[in-house]
Amino acid sequence: MARLVVERDADGGTVVVRLAWWEALLARRRVVRVPRAWVAATGVEPDWWRAMRGTPVVGRCRPGRFCVGEREHRRGRDFVAVRAGVPVLVLDLRPAAPFARLAVSVPDAGEAARALRPGGDAEEESGPEAASG
Repeated sequence: MARLVVERDADGGTVVVRLAWWEALLARRRVVRVPRAWVAATGVEPDWWRAMRGTPVVGRCRPGRFCVGEREHRRGRDFVAVRAGVPVLVLDLRPAAPFARLAVSVPDAGEAARALRPGGDAEEESGPEAASG
């Protein structure tokens, strides 16, 4: 399952989505990084399939199980790493970002959304995942 980490830095932090090895193979990328300042809005979607919009252009979806990769729609591209049965953290990004939205399944999506709200105080995650890149 994808892992969401907030790395602290002088500019307010970076939101990092690290993919599991099998997700990285399907999405053709291992990590997605965006400055925390680019997060315009946060939300939680309990139904994983409702967080997705557009059509897949890179990655893979297996109906009823998961979807990982990039999806294109009229407003731009979204990056998704979602799984059935796990709530989805939805981050709407500002126009300067490479994606319009990040949608990532995380077990504690509500807590993560509150921490990443614009103007909120995100907690830095510690451990080996926060140090690797």
